[in-house]
Amino acid sequence: MTDEDIDRQIRENPDAAPILTREWFEKALVHSPSGKFAISLRLDNDVINWFKLQGPRYQTRMNAVLRSYMLAHRTPTRAKAAKKRK
Repeated sequence: MTDEDIDRQIRENPDAAPILTREWFEKALVHSPSGKFAISLRLDNDVINWFKLQGPRYQTRMNAVLRSYMLAHRTPTRAKAAKKRK
């Protein structure tokens, strides 16, 4: 595929990613994901077994469930404060 082919496909496809220029990289912001902490947590056997039966990465799914609960139960004031810290 030639550079002209790539340019034409980008112009014709509104969902295509733009060509990343030096200017784009100069304006880009790097966002690092928040770190994770290893903890010891006591959970019921049936809870752990249920998540494990859902397949690999069960701990990641458990984290997603806890995050959803946290986000659903935050007060508006705390949510605004969290956004400001980012």
